[in-house]
Order: sequence, then structure tokens, then C-alpha cells
Amino acid sequence: MADYPPPLSLNAPVNGNSNNNVKNNNQRSTTPYSTFGAPQTQPLQAHQYQQISSFPPGPPLQQQQPYQQQQYQGYASPSVGSVQFFGPPPQQQLYTQVPMNQYDSGSSSRPPRQRVQGYAPIARKQTNMVKKEVVLTDGEFIVNIPLSKKYLEHCKWKDDDEFTHLRYTAATTDPNDFASTYTLRQKRSGRRTRIAVVATMYNEDDVLFSKSMSAIMDNIAYLCSGNCLGWGTDSWKEIVVVIVSDGRAKVNQKTLDVLSVMGLYMDGVPRASVNGKPVTGHFFEFSTQVRIDKNLIARFADDPAKTINLVPVQTLFLLKEKNAKKINSHRWFFKAVCDSLDPEVCILIDVGTKPTKQSFFHLYRAFERNPNVAGACGEIAAELGPYWKNLLNPVVAVQNFEYKMSNILDKPLESVFGYISVLPGAFSAYRYKALQGKPLEMYFKGEKPHGTNVSEANMYLAEDRILCFELVMRTDAQNVLKYVKSAKAETDVPSQLHDLIKQRRRWLNGSFFASVHAVQNSGRIWKSGHTQRRKILLFVETVYNSVNLLFSWFQIGNMYLSFYFLFNIASDSSYAACIGGVTDQNGLDPFYPYGGDVSGVLRTIYLGSLFASVIASLGNRPEAAKLMYIGITILFSILMVFMLFMGFWTIVVDIKNYEANTDPGLINFFHYITTQPTFRDLVVSTCSTYLLYLLSSAMFLDPWHAFTCMLQYLLMIPAFANILMVYAFCNIHDVSWGTKGITEAAPLPAVTVGMNSSGEKIATVDLPDQNQDADEYYAHALQRLDHEAAHLRDRKEDNSVKTDDDDFFKQFRTNVVILWMISNFILVFIFTNGWILQAITTAGSVNPYLSFLLWSVAVLAGIRFTASSVYLVGWVREWGADSHKRSILE
Repeated sequence: MADYPPPLSLNAPVNGNSNNNVKNNNQRSTTPYSTFGAPQTQPLQAHQYQQISSFPPGPPLQQQQPYQQQQYQGYASPSVGSVQFFGPPPQQQLYTQVPMNQYDSGSSSRPPRQRVQGYAPIARKQTNMVKKEVVLTDGEFIVNIPLSKKYLEHCKWKDDDEFTHLRYTAATTDPNDFASTYTLRQKRSGRRTRIAVVATMYNEDDVLFSKSMSAIMDNIAYLCSGNCLGWGTDSWKEIVVVIVSDGRAKVNQKTLDVLSVMGLYMDGVPRASVNGKPVTGHFFEFSTQVRIDKNLIARFADDPAKTINLVPVQTLFLLKEKNAKKINSHRWFFKAVCDSLDPEVCILIDVGTKPTKQSFFHLYRAFERNPNVAGACGEIAAELGPYWKNLLNPVVAVQNFEYKMSNILDKPLESVFGYISVLPGAFSAYRYKALQGKPLEMYFKGEKPHGTNVSEANMYLAEDRILCFELVMRTDAQNVLKYVKSAKAETDVPSQLHDLIKQRRRWLNGSFFASVHAVQNSGRIWKSGHTQRRKILLFVETVYNSVNLLFSWFQIGNMYLSFYFLFNIASDSSYAACIGGVTDQNGLDPFYPYGGDVSGVLRTIYLGSLFASVIASLGNRPEAAKLMYIGITILFSILMVFMLFMGFWTIVVDIKNYEANTDPGLINFFHYITTQPTFRDLVVSTCSTYLLYLLSSAMFLDPWHAFTCMLQYLLMIPAFANILMVYAFCNIHDVSWGTKGITEAAPLPAVTVGMNSSGEKIATVDLPDQNQDADEYYAHALQRLDHEAAHLRDRKEDNSVKTDDDDFFKQFRTNVVILWMISNFILVFIFTNGWILQAITTAGSVNPYLSFLLWSVAVLAGIRFTASSVYLVGWVREWGADSHKRSILE
């Protein structure tokens, strides 16, 4: 193992001052808390409880090394602007110190540091606990904890407890009963809540959390900037941000450090039970005035450089006691928080997603413009990195092309019809009133899917689709769903093939069964509360979705038939004429005289790769078969190169036939391409599809993905069909959400309730100590944050996560896979049988089924393009109307 630098000395005097402001460990009562742990020694003697600083302490320090105090005359952390560091400075071995006067404290640029090899996080400071008597509120444990003076020095707003005290509530109820038992700060203040934002996380690190949280704060600041219709400078009082962490045992400790610096968390406060009732959720309420970006640079409200517009953000951090999946986190949000605050609009974000600063405004405007809008989503874009460097990874490039074309063609089409099949949970919004009743009831059925049948269990892997369907099909409303082009958010996408396979397993299986559910229940369209015109549009969309569902089922068969027809090369010209083989006007193939051999070898490679994919999907986890999947992908990409070559060669042969047998002229050329099946089917249908991609991208002023990602997308088409679909269907029995296991958390202290002389219910508990060195504690939290920011490049990914395959529903998986394989085999057999080919094709012509496939793709692309154009016209009109209103107000 590498020799890491020793832990910092946190109790040595600073600048030669050895007064009582900084005490030695042997002068303190030491009741250290490990992370979320119970006291490791006997309780301390009670003494006065004055003020508690916000810091994230941890396990006891190891051997501490002294430092030469004369080497440091002060240290300024760029994370905290001009804040002087009130504890020992970082060790000299970690990076070079920069005196405060050598750079502008308000600058956002980090001073250069001399990093060393290796990375060692700074040890967390232990928590010193004291006894305190707390009066219970209606029998519930709720405590207001004052924050550090050093934090408050840099706050602009200090006139209320929401800015100076962290409020902790140990919730012991189910989410459904929370609103009737507890009262949140916003409700106590009588404030109206227009927007409630929920950011769900599992064990995402500090960088991903800071990326999302800073973007949320930027959106709130924009709403308060005075540039938004209907919003003012105090509108932050009408917005609540809820952060839900799925399980105390799995929360990332570095993320807790960030929350501590923001004043949203304090170690040593959470309780295990209250008077014997187990705590189900730990609520921390605070209006923060600290913004930490993805580089872990902290900015306070008094930032002298004014590089950002920072307003208070009403924040509620909910740390769930147990891991219970994302849908349970949403139940806490909707049933506990929203039932209490009754917001107008709820915005859902996954930690790791970064919305642009105007996204919240545009989403909210969609609900303001049309009272029938029950849900909306913006554009989800793949995070490309600086200078789009992530596009060098073909896995990311392919996903970027998919995301872009979906946002340009698919989402606008569905928005025009009024029913978007899925509002992505990573970034979407709902009208809270529209969710009440059956939509949320059906949505939360997915929380415990194992009591249902296999189809429903898989269907609830895409629970967002069920929610969307139930919203639109309400009988007492005319709800529609809308795509908002102006609202955009970046999200991190899988960069490794095995991660993509696992992600798409849940997506494909969930969307397939949810689509089947929507088609089976399409009769509810005529019973809904919509107008007759809207019902017809919804029925047309159902037919469109049914066709896509059918193509999805036969995807591997259609892909092989496309390959087979393009490589229908015979060993001799007479046999080629019999089976409709690919030849030129002289009866020769492009690989003559080895055409038959080449075709046979490539077919063997194709089928061998497909069978290898099936076997790997049945018996291996993707992360355990990385090289195998990469090899199969490379083989399919090579086969796609041959397919493209054969397509171009067939077109060239047709052009030569035209030049040899037809008089030149534009009229004759158009007559030729409309009457010659080969040229018409291959050129017109295929080119029209990709030309529509280019044209629609240009219309949306977003064409760059077509130039940077289309080639990678084309080469990966066979791999996506034969790897992702095969793995998804072969693991249809797996109804888990991925690779996240459940572990037990460290035990917490309990709250024992008694009575005081006044008859009030009280509890005597250990809470974090407030000594004269509270500022040192907070400075230590800032120090750790700054240390992590300086060593982001030194971090290594943790690839030690292991998964266990779910053994449920394996028999159902076997039946579905057999049915799927047999149906695709029958399709392939019918259109590759020599007798059938002789009856339906002639030499040099394109197989009619291939023509059907090509023209089907072209027609579907044409429908998407038409609807996309209609949507774009409507979007331009809305933009013009908003601009006109803004000019009138100005």
C-alpha cells in the first residue's frame, strides 16, 4: 500500500496562540461518534448547551503529527473566499500553501497547488457530545440547533431561525401519516409553495451532488432575478428543495461533508428511536446560503466578486433510515412533504442531472399557459465534457445521437398528440393536483412489485410510464403531457458497455411491458374526459405505438433479414438467378469469384455472435463478461461495415444499369428511380430517413450530433439489436433496479422520554458539544472540502460493487425467450427459404420484405418529422407570445 501522509494535527495552537480557544484532546470530554455511530464511551456530564457548529465529524483520529507553527502565518481556502482558516493549516506534504495576500479572495480561480502522488482523504474530526434536556413537541423529537458563527459571518440573511438554526425532526411515522403528525417550517411560516423540487440520490458522491444542487440553486436565483414573468426577488420563499437520500447505510460520506458545509446536516444528531418507536426518516430543515459547484468550490452570499447571484434556498434534507428504492423516496416526497405543503408544481431530478439555469422557469410556464397540462419534461442531453471529449468514446457518442433524435422527433410527436409515453424521472415536472387519486395510487404499486405477476413486475421497472398513462386516462379531467424544448438538463450516461447493458435491461423490459399495458388498455381512451378530437389523436398515437411495439418484438429477426438480403450472394450466377442473389449486369457479385464463400463466412460470424450473446446473457453478469461483450460488439460493427458496403455497391450497380439502358435526362431519371425497385427501395427510403434526421436537426438548430455521432450510431445498430435486446429479454425474470445492495448501518442512540416537574415530556440526549472552538470545527469541514477539490483527479472509481441475480420468475423468462426466439426464427425461415425466394424475387431485385422494412422506417420517420414540425411551429408561437408580454411589462 502507498504511504499516505499522516493525519492532520487538529488541536495544535495557531500563530503561537495557545489560549483556551483551542483545547487539547485530554482537556475535553471525548465521546466520539463514528459515522452515524453511537457513543463509544460513557455519556458526558451535563453542562450548559449554548451553540452547535455545523461540521461533519467522524471516527477518532490516528496518531497526529505536529507541525512547525512558524511556517504558517495564515491560510486562505479558495472554497470560502476571504474566510481565514481557524484551525491548523493543511499539511505541507499535500500541497503548497498560498498566503491570503497573494491572490484575490473573491476570485473563483483556484491557486496552483503542488500535488503529490497518491490520494489520502483528510481524517474526519470526532464529535464531542454533551447532555441536553429537550422538551418534546407533541411527543416527537424535534430540535433546533444553532450554526457556527463563522458560517453566519458570511450570510446575508440572518433575521430568522431558518437562516441560523438547523431543525432536526426524527420522523417515526409512515410517509402517508407524516403530514398529519409533523409540521414543516414552510407551513409554520404560512408560506405558499409554488414549486417543490425533489432530488433523489442513493450513494452518489460529492461531485455529482454538487453539480445538481448548484444547478438547482442557479435556477432559483434566475427565478428571483426579476427577468421572469410572475416571479420577484422574494420568490425563493415560494420554492422548496427536498433532497432524499435512499438509506442511511449507503449515503456517501463526502456528500455529507458538502451538506455539512451548506448547513444542512450535522453528525451526532440523528436518533434511532423515539420512546420505543423506530425512526423511519431523519429530516433536516434549513435555508442555506452556500453554493458549492461540481469542482467543490464554495461561494457564500457575501462573495465580494459577485460571480453568482445567490439567494436563500429553503431546503429539506431527508435521510431515510432504510434503503427502499427510488420509488419509496418519491413516496416520502409526495405523501409526506407535498401533502403538507400542497405545491402547485413538483419537479423531479436525479442527483447527477444538471438543469440549465432557465429550465425551472420554462417548465413552470408550460403549466401556466395551459391548465390541462398535468406533466411536462425537458430535453435530456448526454454530458459531453469539455470540448466534447466524451464523444471520443463510441458508447457515449451513440447515446448522444439517440438522446438528440428522441428530443427532436419522438418527444415532439408525442407532445402534439398529448400523451408522452414516459416523462423521464431524471428531469420532469407534474402538476401536484393532477397526481391526486389513482395516478399516485398506481404509481406506488411499483414499490412492492413482487406480489404481482411477472408482467406487472417488469412493467413497474418503468413506473414513470404507468404514471403518465394514468394521468392522461383520467375520466374526470382532460390532462395532457407536454415536451418543453427550452428546458434542458445534462445527465451522466454510461461510458462503459457493460454499464449500458445493465441500464438498458431495465429500460427495455420496463418500456416493453408498459407499452403492452398501454395498448391493452387503450379502450380507456374513449372513457376519458378528453374531447372527441383529442380522443382520436390519442387513438392514432396508440396505433403508432403498436406498430413500434411489433417492430421491437421482431427486431433481431428483422436485423438478420436485412443482413441476409444484402448478402444474398450465390456461388454461381445460375443459382443467383434462382434465389434472387445479388449480382451486377454481368451476373457477378462484388467479391467474385469468392462471393458465396464470403457470404457464408459472414453469416456464420453473425449467427455465432448472436448465439454467443444469448449464452452470455443467460449465464453471466455484464461486468463479469466485459471482454466478451466488447468482442461481440466489434464483430457486429464489422458486419455493419459490410452491410453498408453492399448497400452502396447495389446502388452503384443500378446507376450503371441506368446509364447503359436509359437515355439521359431528368425526366427519364425520375421515371427510372420510381420504377426500378432496387434503386427506389434502397436509395429513396434509406436516404429519406437520414435526410429527415439532418433536416429536423437543422430546423431545431441542433445539427452537430449528426456530424459527430451518426457514423458511430450506424455501426452500432446491429450490436444494439443483438446485445441489448437479447440481454434484456434473457433477464426478464430480473425485476431489480440494478446493482445496489442493502447493508446495515451503524447503530444510533435512542430517545427515551420522561416527564419534568412541569408535566412536559422531555428527553435527555447526547448532542454535539458547543465549545469555544466551534469555528475550528466548521473550518475543518471547509478544509476537507477544499482538500477534495484539489485532489479530484486523484480519485479512483470503486468497481467493487457486486450484484446477485434475482431468481424470481425464471420459468416465465424461459417461456418468453422461447416464444420470442421461435417467432423470430419463423420470420427468418419464411424469407430465407429458397423456394419462397424463387417465387417472390428475381435476379438483381430487392427482396420485398426488405423493401417493406425500409419503407416502414421511412414512413415512421416521416410521421415523426411532420409532428416535430407542428410542435416547432407551436413552440415558436409560445416564445413569441412570452416575448411580447415581457416587452409590455418592461
